[in-house]
Amino acid sequence: MMAASPWESLSTGFIFNVKLFFITLLLALPLGLVITFCSMSKFRPVKWLSRTFVWIIRGTPLMLQLFVVLYAPGLLFEIPMTSRFTAAVIAFVINYAAYFSEIYRGGIESVSVGQYEAGQVLGMTKSQIFFKVILLQVIKRIIPPMSNEVITLAKDTSLARIIGLAEIIMCAERFTKQGLIWPLFSTGLFFLVFNGILTVLLGWVEKKMDYFRV
Repeated sequence: MMAASPWESLSTGFIFNVKLFFITLLLALPLGLVITFCSMSKFRPVKWLSRTFVWIIRGTPLMLQLFVVLYAPGLLFEIPMTSRFTAAVIAFVINYAAYFSEIYRGGIESVSVGQYEAGQVLGMTKSQIFFKVILLQVIKRIIPPMSNEVITLAKDTSLARIIGLAEIIMCAERFTKQGLIWPLFSTGLFFLVFNGILTVLLGWVEKKMDYFRV
């Protein structure tokens, strides 16, 4: 069997990075909103449990969390994690959901209380106030910090290599043993192009929200 060429190997690795990126984003965005509602709950046990969870996740390295998710089930409960990719997804989703939750919370709390009161005066329910009055303002406010986190996520997918997953940088590193340095530098091109596309898309979304001044 012929060994894969550098470009084939790099492409396979980058597909892994992209796959991990989109799955994380798809799951972490709604989970972050759930955590936000818990951290803003008036029921104190839920509120403090949620905020403690966010504090722990934000206060520890993603690298450590990857190892914990991969090895803790087997060591603590004798239920070994059979898929390293699943372990990576779980660790990334938990980590980014915690960060997203704080961005959501900051956006929600930045809306003045008077707008909630105005909605109540008009006879709107709490859900109507949130979805018809508050939500668009929150989205407008959180787009810039959310964009930063999304781009950071794209780059952080390279950390999956520490639990033995063949992402693009690991694939490129293999060729340095053959005396090839260009595959390693070409990984930067992959990330620059991908993040450039993300930057354009996120900038477009921000412009679309310009009609809604806050």
